[in-house]
Amino acid sequence: MRKRIVQLIFTVAGGALGASYFPLVWLMFQVRYGTLLNNTITNAILGAIIFYLLSLIFGNAVLKLVDRIEKELTSQSPVQLLFASLGLILGLVVASLISIVFFRSHTIFINTMIPILIMVALGYFGFRIGSTQSDRFRKMFSRKNKEFNKNEEDGEESIIDKPLDANYHHYKILDTNILIDGRIYDIVKTGFIEGTLLVPKFVLYELQYIADSSDSVKRVRGRRGLDILNKLQNEDLIPIEISDRDFEDISEVDTKLIQLAKEVNGVIVTNDYNLNKVIQFQNVDVFNINALSTALRQKILPGQKLNVLVVKNGTERQQGVAYLDDGTMVVVEDGKYYLNKHIDVVVTSAIQTDAGKMIFADPEHSTKKINHDEKHDS
Repeated sequence: MRKRIVQLIFTVAGGALGASYFPLVWLMFQVRYGTLLNNTITNAILGAIIFYLLSLIFGNAVLKLVDRIEKELTSQSPVQLLFASLGLILGLVVASLISIVFFRSHTIFINTMIPILIMVALGYFGFRIGSTQSDRFRKMFSRKNKEFNKNEEDGEESIIDKPLDANYHHYKILDTNILIDGRIYDIVKTGFIEGTLLVPKFVLYELQYIADSSDSVKRVRGRRGLDILNKLQNEDLIPIEISDRDFEDISEVDTKLIQLAKEVNGVIVTNDYNLNKVIQFQNVDVFNINALSTALRQKILPGQKLNVLVVKNGTERQQGVAYLDDGTMVVVEDGKYYLNKHIDVVVTSAIQTDAGKMIFADPEHSTKKINHDEKHDS
């Protein structure tokens, strides 16, 4: 049905163009207007036939182009479409004003083709500017410098537009790694994150690409990220928005995240060390859950007593290895004799390595024995 409509449009357009411009073609062959070959009906029929044949050749390509445009438009937010339409109208109005000068010319190329090119160019630029800068236009037209707005229905005050605290960011933008990691779900459940989680569509596309990978490890990681996002949405723990904002002139996802954070005054939530450094260099706030995890680890000091389970032998002498709840390794001297047993130990020292923190400890009864021997000798 759609193909028939395209063919009909081509045929009608061809008939109109044939009736208008075929007389000029016949003049080139010195055929006067009003003859059997050169008249309105004949020219319209010839134009309709030619464009009908063209529709048979290019009809499928036109339909694919229409589908692509339709898909692109439906993926845009209503605000973007509104400003894009206004930009298109403004571009066409400016093009019409400029084209008045060319309409007065008697040359076909100048009075027809140049105005068409100007309208296409300015209309396109107006549409693109309106769609890509819709957020800025919306902020420009919105009311500013007001912290509260009187609610006419219930008389309550609500916070709008400008945050009360310069350090507050309403949008928490999630990157791909943070969804794959999964700990964001546990943090959200605790209630320590407020505001709205913002998930850009380009992050969803990257997750989907990873989930469809031929590599089984990547495929599992991608599906885990999608599962975490579905859990956050289904359990309604915190408001979640999907952002349609994209930056076609930027290819890297990390750079898109930074640009989006600047536009919406958001903070990026990540666990990527390198991205964390780049974000800070760009003067954008970042919430790194690895830094949060490190800050929440238990502070272990020499002389502190711990109760640990020795799970395996150490690499040197008679050492045994245990782990705290947060995964910190505890090397117990003479721990080899307490394998798979809980034992009270006393911390002797702690060092920081690239792999994390490592604690050295002695069994508590051995320190008591040493203290007892020292007192006995004295």
